[in-house]
Amino acid sequence: MDFALTQEQQMIIDTTRSFVENELYPHELEVERTGHLPMEIIRDIQAKAIDAGLYAANMPEDVGGAGLDTLTWLMYERELGRANYALHWTCVARPSNILLAGTDAQKEQYLYPCIRGEKWDCLAMTEPDAGSDLRGMSATAREDGDDFILNGTKHFISHADIADFSIVFMASGEEDTPRGPKKLITAFFVDKGTPGFTVREGYRNVSHRGYTNAVLEFDDCRLPKSAVLGEVHQGFQVANDWLGATRLQVAATCLGRAERALEHAVSYAAERKQFGQQIGKFQGISFKLADMAAELRAAELLTWAGGWKFDQGTVTESDMSMAKLKATEMLAFVADEAIQIHGGMGLMDELPLERIWRDARVERIWEGTSEIQRHIISRELLRPLGA
Repeated sequence: MDFALTQEQQMIIDTTRSFVENELYPHELEVERTGHLPMEIIRDIQAKAIDAGLYAANMPEDVGGAGLDTLTWLMYERELGRANYALHWTCVARPSNILLAGTDAQKEQYLYPCIRGEKWDCLAMTEPDAGSDLRGMSATAREDGDDFILNGTKHFISHADIADFSIVFMASGEEDTPRGPKKLITAFFVDKGTPGFTVREGYRNVSHRGYTNAVLEFDDCRLPKSAVLGEVHQGFQVANDWLGATRLQVAATCLGRAERALEHAVSYAAERKQFGQQIGKFQGISFKLADMAAELRAAELLTWAGGWKFDQGTVTESDMSMAKLKATEMLAFVADEAIQIHGGMGLMDELPLERIWRDARVERIWEGTSEIQRHIISRELLRPLGA
């Protein structure tokens, strides 16, 4: 692995950071204080992101994306991650890679409009009683002639309120395994406005203000078989093949926020004086800065290594879980220490630190909790020994 950045990587980092600082930072305070991201702001930033070549940058070049390799894409995600989540995720959208699994007709209807900024997608797996146990989902899809009929509820579905369609995973059957019956899962495209499909307001969240979640309800929602994404009963296979490095993406955005928090802490420690000298000269502060920087770099190396191995085709589930686990827990540590260094001012919303601190909490939960990541890592260690 070459640790030197290519000229292209440095250009992408510089372009993305400049965009974040000039186009996203100015709107952060309004979104944080109101919890709302107005559509006029979304459309304005979206147009600028498209012009800058930053929109749908996660997508391959042959479908209209930037065609970034995984490692470079993660560096781009780190820069976007410095800003309020609603601003960068909604206004500089990265459509789900699972759209690439669609048929040609499905790509025309869903993928290309998302890449052009004409539509938004959302992914619906989580249910009130299932959580991380996706095999435990109770929402169902039942075949009825040439159609499927969907019933059940999904919740915690990010930005479903503005999404034009949802990619929904439903239990569509059951198979016998040595460990007992196991549910079969099928993925579907469901357009907003489809009869029997209702999007309801979700929960108020202390993390990522302006980035909404919703409850999706299906009541005898009838879909044609052409709405199936991938093969019937092969929803998990589609997800595993096409969802990509989502845990690494979470890790990368955490790096960006941690880096911003550390920058504030270093600057404050160098400027703030107490007892006749800068507080950074006190060991109690300087050691905090050293620990924050070391933890950040360790998480960064794990994330970059995961991205590099993803491109080589050698990445393991454990590699991605380690990066996600380390980066999310590092962010919580760095955000907390940055506030401690600032004292009371760190909790005031004139600075981004209290927001970074709040936002850090959800990162250890979504895309697999820290406990799930530890389970994946330990399982990979024990399996070769038959344990």
